[in-house]
Amino acid sequence: MTEPTRPSLLLVDDDERYRNRLARALDDRGLDVRVAGNVAEARAEAERESPEMAVVDLRMPDGTGLELLRDLIALDGGTRVVMLTGWGSIATAVEAMRLGAHHYLPKPADAEDILAAFEKGDNPPLEATQDYRAPSLARAEWEHIQRVLADTGGNVSETARRLGIHRRTLQRKLQTWPPKD
Repeated sequence: MTEPTRPSLLLVDDDERYRNRLARALDDRGLDVRVAGNVAEARAEAERESPEMAVVDLRMPDGTGLELLRDLIALDGGTRVVMLTGWGSIATAVEAMRLGAHHYLPKPADAEDILAAFEKGDNPPLEATQDYRAPSLARAEWEHIQRVLADTGGNVSETARRLGIHRRTLQRKLQTWPPKD
């Protein structure tokens, strides 16, 4: 008697401890999990054997999860992808969905969250697309500042330089709470 094949899943995240822990948990739930620590490894793994599902981190050292999402869909349109991010924004979530992601989850997500996202992504609720409201300009500005601040490792002076604003102005903006919308 042959063993039934397990669905394949490619897990792409640059955080080795998180990736290995999540891979074990998904393997325990019946998936054939392959892992990659960056975009280049993930592309090579997907070209070797296209996965049925993929879990892709948005930020990686050698590219973005959005680039990888585009490549995975181009390689095999049947690959279902869930995007993970610790620095998510509405704009990146919308872009990921537009590029073909089945779902978008904030980190840290566990195996149950990811499996539920694959199930939800197969049949997204119609009202979710009808109720979408663009973020306010203040919210988009706040999210952009947070992304640039993360890119500079929390260096306020470098962030201000990259944003083209005075350091004290940036410090005032950082002291406020994020806008509601």
